[in-house]
Amino acid sequence: MKIEIFADGACRGNPGPGGWGVFLCYQQYEKELYGAAAETTNNRMELTAAIQALQTLKQPSEVILTTDSKYVITGITQWVINWQKNNWKTADKKPVKNVDLWEQLVVATSQHKINWQWVKGHSGHVGNERADALANKAIDEMLRDNKKL
Repeated sequence: MKIEIFADGACRGNPGPGGWGVFLCYQQYEKELYGAAAETTNNRMELTAAIQALQTLKQPSEVILTTDSKYVITGITQWVINWQKNNWKTADKKPVKNVDLWEQLVVATSQHKINWQWVKGHSGHVGNERADALANKAIDEMLRDNKKL
């Protein structure tokens, strides 16, 4: 079972209000997920998008996960191995930023075979643009709902 996932994060200010968006495709089925946080960073939203996408899968799957975040791809495919060996410290012995999310992503990836794909953001890639629109929709809805309070 091969599932295509497009995941993206957005932030208005960094830190600031942020959102994440996910667009999943499996055969003829499509699913959209999105959410927001009032005070966050772009990297946290990028990580959250990937985590939420993988956590929604109900069984081990073969996944093509496309993101415009080199931070997420390089982190999960390269850096995380040494971070774990070094008790979540960077090469210069500093604590890894966003360790809570990196730990969640490690768990979320463990049961799937994932082919990580990078795409340039805002370049017209249909799946990435759809995930970006969902991330921004999440921010817009959160800001609108907060104004009603």
